[in-house]
Amino acid sequence: MNEQTNRVSVDIGGTFTDVVLEIAGERSSTKVLTTKREPEEAVLEGVESLLREKSLSFADLDLFLHGTTLATNAIIERRGAMTALITTDGFRDTIEIGSESRHDQYDIFIKKPQPLVRRRHRFVFEERVAADGSVLKSLPEDRVAELGKTLKAACIESVAISFIHAYANPAHEIRVREILSDIIPDMSFSLSCEVCPEVREYERASTTVANAYIRPIMAGYLGRLKTELARRGLRAPLLLMTSGGGLTTVEQAAAFPIRLVESGPAGGAILASKIAMDCGLNEIVSFDMGGTTAKLCLIDNGTPLKSRSFEVDRTERFLKGSGLPVRIPVIEMVEIGAGGGSIAQVDSLGRLTVGPESASSEPGPASYNRGGDRPTVTDADLVLGRIDPTNFAGGKVGLRRDLAEKALDEHVGGRLALACVVAASAVAAIVEENMSNASRVHAAEHGKDLRRRAMIAFGGAAPMHAAQLARKLGLGKVIVPIGAGVGSAIGFLEAPLAYEVVRSRHSRLADVNDSGVRDLISRMQAEAVSVVEPAANGRPIQLRTSAFLRYVGQGHELEVDFPLDASTNINSARLRRHFEERYSAVFGRFLQSHAIEILTWAVTATARQLSAGTVKAAPSARAKPKPSGWTDFVDFDGTSVKAPVYLRSDLGTGHSIPGPAIITEAETNTVVPARFEARVDRLGHLELTNTAVGIAAAAE
Repeated sequence: MNEQTNRVSVDIGGTFTDVVLEIAGERSSTKVLTTKREPEEAVLEGVESLLREKSLSFADLDLFLHGTTLATNAIIERRGAMTALITTDGFRDTIEIGSESRHDQYDIFIKKPQPLVRRRHRFVFEERVAADGSVLKSLPEDRVAELGKTLKAACIESVAISFIHAYANPAHEIRVREILSDIIPDMSFSLSCEVCPEVREYERASTTVANAYIRPIMAGYLGRLKTELARRGLRAPLLLMTSGGGLTTVEQAAAFPIRLVESGPAGGAILASKIAMDCGLNEIVSFDMGGTTAKLCLIDNGTPLKSRSFEVDRTERFLKGSGLPVRIPVIEMVEIGAGGGSIAQVDSLGRLTVGPESASSEPGPASYNRGGDRPTVTDADLVLGRIDPTNFAGGKVGLRRDLAEKALDEHVGGRLALACVVAASAVAAIVEENMSNASRVHAAEHGKDLRRRAMIAFGGAAPMHAAQLARKLGLGKVIVPIGAGVGSAIGFLEAPLAYEVVRSRHSRLADVNDSGVRDLISRMQAEAVSVVEPAANGRPIQLRTSAFLRYVGQGHELEVDFPLDASTNINSARLRRHFEERYSAVFGRFLQSHAIEILTWAVTATARQLSAGTVKAAPSARAKPKPSGWTDFVDFDGTSVKAPVYLRSDLGTGHSIPGPAIITEAETNTVVPARFEARVDRLGHLELTNTAVGIAAAAE
């Protein structure tokens, strides 16, 4: 039996803030320009506009879901708090030295990521805890008290505490917080034993510092938002989307905002997973392109690839190892600086480049007429006839083609002696080639064959480029779901309540059932349940337990799920078998008689959201739809044609539209190029088929 609920979800992006309102299964949505200085203003504006349309108020909502890029942007733009790091003597420069590896071995001018804490704000104590948790050197508490005065004098706003081996014994970190809290009561503290209680001091310290750096900003934003929502009558829970694909409480999000760095893209991956299962697709690639970036994610059997590592603020945008590492649960995806707001320019060598710099919402693309004068992907798409300028963002943003042409002529066409339309085609081609290259590399790194997959495209810009990207990758089918323009926000509505607890505790596989391991897992289960239980509101909570295993002598682990019996006993033979199966899947073989060790344990508690019943699908096909207009469209091969423009709201299940054509809706436009056909499936999604390839031919 379904519980009828009223839910709203909000996704703050670099350019637009997307809002979706679901009332008993019926969804409405809107896009508003992101207000960078006070992000909550756009949130409240968007939600209020949808509630007014339904004659509802905030008091009528049962659930408020939220995802945001604010945490990531604060790190990238270096807008975080003045932060200090307290660590063990000898480890002051760990966050700057890193792992001593080079992301580009042959670049003598290599740029490493700049640490978030200045060296003069890194402080050390001669304390020491061993890997087994025993205390080798006691904490000098008198010196900790003296440090409190230094922190006050330096106007420090947030403190990261990361002692060596604190994951094994957190006593010293906790004691430092106690002492300093008495001296500086309003200080924000982030402890590695709470943020990232895992081995590898560089990643643990980097994650703790990043959390401390953004914590005051995120706590302030979430506090303001919660206050404003309450003032407007909201009594429902406010839940935040995490990078790992689950929802958590606002209190946990404020305490550990580092878990929100990829919250928006995670929602998109959840949506794509749901659509893949609904459509019976076992292998897909999701394509999410918004105003600032494009994200691609591989999803098998309804489950996206996941990881426990992520990099923020890469000095080389697409090069692994060039960013600040954070250890958090995250959905694995490749992200490139290719969004609607990505700026096109000709570099000093006369090459056309696009992104990663973005015009974002302020001032925005040139065609927005908000002060931007440099050409972007949106400007190019407008000139190429891919965008309906009168219906862009539901008519909230009127686009000026003349301003787009002027920017393209001045910054691209004039520099390269190209006509305006040719310059626009070149900008679009660069973006599509960048995305296809990134997709191939990402798939190869994970041993996946893209040609076997269908694509699910969403985000404001993705449906305009999806067909050409599919063509480049050899894919025969593209699905543009209902509400594609606000796909990530819809994904929040499908996400479960979830929280993961991770602890490092080294043991050999033969010793997994000692009392210490069982006690550890029991405490982890209790902690995970305590976070999820209040928001679950009595709904059942499922527990997933996993371990990170490796052969003795190796440097990296593989995560393996395993069941527990009622007494939390672990079947070591079954765990070995699961590890060998996983190892064989990744490396093609396993080592039959080699000893296995466990480094880290993880427990995840999940509960489903309140169900809103079945979302209504599109109506059956009526009479053959008629174009609402015509546009001067430049196809992907450079051919200029008069293409029909259809309103998506006029299409029903079974309707078929041959390319070239444009299908427009309030939040996005779908481009159907020549040799493609768009059909509305039984669920109301647009299915674009490459009639020249076909999905079966692509798989071969």
